[in-house]
Amino acid sequence: MAEQTSTANAWPANPADLIPASRKRLGWGLLAIATLGLLGIIIVQVLYKTEMSTVGFDTWRPVVYAYILWGIALGAWQVLTRGEDGQRALFLLPALLFTIAMVIFPTLFGFYIALTDWNLSSFTGRRFNGLDNFWQMLADPYYRNALFNMVLYVLAVLVEYVIAFGLALLLNAQIKARKFFRVVFLLPLMLSPVAVSWMVGKSLMEYRFGPAATLARHLGWDNPAFFSDPITARISIMMLDAWTFIPFMMIMLLAGLQAMSREVLEAARVDGATAWQTFWQVTFPLMLPVSVTAVILRIIFKLKLADIIITLTSGGPGGATDSVSSFIYREYRDRSNVGYGTMLAMAYLIIIVVFVTWLLKVASRFVRNVN
Repeated sequence: MAEQTSTANAWPANPADLIPASRKRLGWGLLAIATLGLLGIIIVQVLYKTEMSTVGFDTWRPVVYAYILWGIALGAWQVLTRGEDGQRALFLLPALLFTIAMVIFPTLFGFYIALTDWNLSSFTGRRFNGLDNFWQMLADPYYRNALFNMVLYVLAVLVEYVIAFGLALLLNAQIKARKFFRVVFLLPLMLSPVAVSWMVGKSLMEYRFGPAATLARHLGWDNPAFFSDPITARISIMMLDAWTFIPFMMIMLLAGLQAMSREVLEAARVDGATAWQTFWQVTFPLMLPVSVTAVILRIIFKLKLADIIITLTSGGPGGATDSVSSFIYREYRDRSNVGYGTMLAMAYLIIIVVFVTWLLKVASRFVRNVN
């Protein structure tokens, strides 16, 4: 028994400890060689493409080959240093390599393109220009206007949330034809924003013969041009976007209301609480997690707003309705300015990542404090 106990105690807790040290050194050596080779080829190619060196390759194909070899070396490193655990990790390796190839590399390549002067209508081709695009972006009044518009569009989510919550409360009540109204209110969400732009913006709100413009004239509006005045155009864009996506928040809030415990609401009524007190002190606090989730998701969708603006106003009048996404799109399509457009996109990506990260932290802290 004593020998068996000593043998059991001598058995390593980590199976990787049974792997010979020479085998581990071989795995680490393969990974180090492959990593240094990949980084070396990338650096050489970047220096060559930025005209800082005359040594390099005409295409990026050698980088792809080096990346494939690095992926093989990474798998071999897992098996050689971790044994069976490394073999199980190989099942995750394709997903990791795919993510790096489809997300990390394109993002890094986007930052490289952002540092170039590349206009598709120019005969000079792509040329490295450092931070010139960045300084141009800081001095661009149209880009600043697009950022300001995005602040207004994001703030409009609060109004959309109030409307969506009211509709959710209405559809959660015991009213006649409740199922019918649920389907009707969800119809805008089933339509493409481009279809909404044409059906509502280009047809119903058309200046000369649109029913909305005709009704506005009868009500005393002499010049019912919904997209010619900057303020009116912004409000019209907000209304069309809200009409399309309010059902998204409504259905999330409705699901939260239906999941609430009926006993809690009945206890509030027994205690003599009015309808307003029940909502403000019981329903709203219990719905905060769902509300925060719905608002954050809606803000993320709002940050990508472009299709309605492109279809209806093309950013006009004078860039007054431009979102950042629509402005970047027009920079690519109308001006063929790939380098500057990529700089705008990369800067907007950083802004979105920082803003959403801050928003998630604030929302989490707010929910914890309330609950």
